[in-house]
Amino acid sequence: MRVLVVEDEPKMAALVRRGLVEEGHAADVAREGEEALWLAEAHPYDAIVLDVMLPGLSGFETCRRLRNSGVWTPVLMLTARDSVDDRVAGLDAGADDYLTKPFSLAELFARLRALVRRGDVERPTELVVGDVRLDPASRRVWRGSEQVQLSPKEFALLEAFMRRPGQVLSRLQLLEHAWDFAYENRSNVVDVYVRYLRQKLGRDLFETVRGAGYRLAA
Repeated sequence: MRVLVVEDEPKMAALVRRGLVEEGHAADVAREGEEALWLAEAHPYDAIVLDVMLPGLSGFETCRRLRNSGVWTPVLMLTARDSVDDRVAGLDAGADDYLTKPFSLAELFARLRALVRRGDVERPTELVVGDVRLDPASRRVWRGSEQVQLSPKEFALLEAFMRRPGQVLSRLQLLEHAWDFAYENRSNVVDVYVRYLRQKLGRDLFETVRGAGYRLAA
């Protein structure tokens, strides 16, 4: 595989690159986030090893910009900070895995192999359908430039629709996504919440497919 190592600490960058080369892989090194963005957009890497603490753009912002520019190469973030907040921030920025320093090269390479098996499929951090945008991390929704306040169940139902735009979803499918097995009042709860979504986001978004369910207009 061909790997981009984004690390500003020369000894660490050289160690990781040498290990990859000894394993038979190709490896390029970038010292800054801006350089990493240029290289990742110009070359088809199989994986990116991205340090969090970089001069200029942080690893979090670099990862976010990679995803926003349509680069879906798997990203493994490295950091000396082991706080939960940092791990959450990295994953929400679009990273696929997280490894704290110090680490063993054997584990790093195993994690890279696992990431490469998944491939560079599109994994947007936000869901966008038409002029509706949903951010799962911050649990916020916009239609156009206006933010729309949704309850937790409304949010869950909208997310189910936005992950399958243009597909007809049955009431049972929607129920299973937003309510657990312990929920007993299953009669018309989906219809009620679709009505709430129509009131808040617009009737034009949600189509009723008679006898089948609902569809989010793609």
